[in-house]
Amino acid sequence: MSMRMRKKRNFDARMLACGDLLLAKGANGILNMKEAAENYRDLIDFFAAFGNNNPVWLEIGCGKGGFVCALAEKEPSVNFLALEKMSNVILTPMEEVKKRGIQNIRFLNIRAECLPCYIPENSLDGIYLNFSTPLPKLGYASQRLTHRNFLEKYKKLLKKGGRILQKTDDRDFFDFSLEEYKACGFALENVSYNLHEKGNPEWNVVTEYEQKWVERGLPIHRVEAVYLGD
Repeated sequence: MSMRMRKKRNFDARMLACGDLLLAKGANGILNMKEAAENYRDLIDFFAAFGNNNPVWLEIGCGKGGFVCALAEKEPSVNFLALEKMSNVILTPMEEVKKRGIQNIRFLNIRAECLPCYIPENSLDGIYLNFSTPLPKLGYASQRLTHRNFLEKYKKLLKKGGRILQKTDDRDFFDFSLEEYKACGFALENVSYNLHEKGNPEWNVVTEYEQKWVERGLPIHRVEAVYLGD
């Protein structure tokens, strides 16, 4: 029997205090339904959200937010959207952003399927997929975030030349992803089956999950999939 995550203390008040960081909230409502999501639109005005026209990158599945916070501080001239479908999880990175005074992160509390409801077409410079759930069980492939069903959605949101940067510890999932990228017309660059073979590259921001695997001496796989335009 699965266990549900206990709701954080004073959850509603704490979420309200971070409300200015939350651009979309539909994870637990009707937007979970495919039929509704296909027709619903409440597109985000990035200039209104960030106060500038800087490039916009999206992380799908931000978890506790360690990666996106580190990246946002490293790249202050880039705007970041952090998506996390679990409301009880997204509160942690939002509070961290408030605490650290980071100005270039906003949050989406939605499922990845619903991205076209909120993100304008041809508006993203890139997407981060860090250690997405590989869903290895038979019949679950279509739910993987690199399945062609998702990739076709991402293509509509990315600018021409936009990139998907993926890291995973799962070799089967990685090989599956490479084939899906190619099938959807992405060009593959900087494919690595052992990102940390010679130590962590200077440009690589290490996630919390990634650090655990590296400390065990296990390989991290990484690829850049470039959208060439249709």
